[in-house]
Amino acid sequence: MRVGVIGAGQLGRMLALAGYPLALGFRFLDSSADSPGGQIAPIVTGAFDDADCIARLAAGCDVVTYEFENVPVTALARIPTSVPCHPPVEALRVSQDRLYEKELFSRLGIVTPAYRSVETLRELEIAVAAIGLPAMLKTRRLGYDGRGQRCLRRAADLAPAFAALGGVPLILEGFVRFDREVSIVGARSTAGETRAYPLAENIHGDGILRETRAPFKRPALQRAAERHLGRLFDHFGYAGVLTIEFFVERGRLVANEMAPRVHNSAHWTIEGAATSQFENHLRAILGWPLGDTRALGHAAMVNLIGTMPDRDALLALPDVHLHVYGKTARTGRKLGHCTLVAATARDRDRLLRRVQRRLRP
Repeated sequence: MRVGVIGAGQLGRMLALAGYPLALGFRFLDSSADSPGGQIAPIVTGAFDDADCIARLAAGCDVVTYEFENVPVTALARIPTSVPCHPPVEALRVSQDRLYEKELFSRLGIVTPAYRSVETLRELEIAVAAIGLPAMLKTRRLGYDGRGQRCLRRAADLAPAFAALGGVPLILEGFVRFDREVSIVGARSTAGETRAYPLAENIHGDGILRETRAPFKRPALQRAAERHLGRLFDHFGYAGVLTIEFFVERGRLVANEMAPRVHNSAHWTIEGAATSQFENHLRAILGWPLGDTRALGHAAMVNLIGTMPDRDALLALPDVHLHVYGKTARTGRKLGHCTLVAATARDRDRLLRRVQRRLRP
């Protein structure tokens, strides 16, 4: 069987690596022939919404999926009807617009920060009067890894922030004074089977995920997160892996955003869970039984950003696994990650500190 993947970044690459032991073949579509997926499978090179490229990707494939949420919705509409595409187009459409996302969360009873749509400076002033300061002003579309947003702390911030982000639809969100950030990752198969991984705690810097620790053992929050995941699964008639990122504020979950794909915060599952998120995504979109999502101990994931650390120094540490994406180094770019698994949270955190020391320049 062959899987077509729109996007050949590191997520697509890891999907293929998870699929090869299952005798799956892969073909990618990407604008660059030098993308990470091209190291291990053929790439159709061209625009994501080019009808000929889409047809070449889908030819001979049993299913098509995508590895990032900025794929043009029009691209999926060009996939031949004879080839199923998962996750569903509607999940992609909603996830691409922060306003649509928040509106859906609200309809499904998933708590979000207060929010208002903003298109003019006057509308921003009215929204701030309703929500208060501090607040976050964000582009509705295409913001990722901290891009496309400004924190408003006082009235004097409004005009400069609007000018910096203006010209596109915006959303103002109330500032959440959170205790921590967590994410839930789960899978739903085309047969309707569902599985959820343990909650993971995430640490960001400059809007980019730096570290993840799992499992985050809070039974009440785990149950709430799984309920929210189930509502989204049912709403979309979903198949594949889905992620929801939350703030934890005074003991409750406040939804930040969702991602209809495999996710950076679940890279720990490659070595730290009975079945990785990548394998379960493939099982889900092919209608195969889903794998066990239990944690195999206490895991952590550290992103390698901007520059690669000394490989030998990391590999010399016990229970540390290195994943390198084959990208050219660039400021702010995710070049790889390492995961580690230990029997206890204390042992994991001790090993994590040793990893962190090796990442310092």
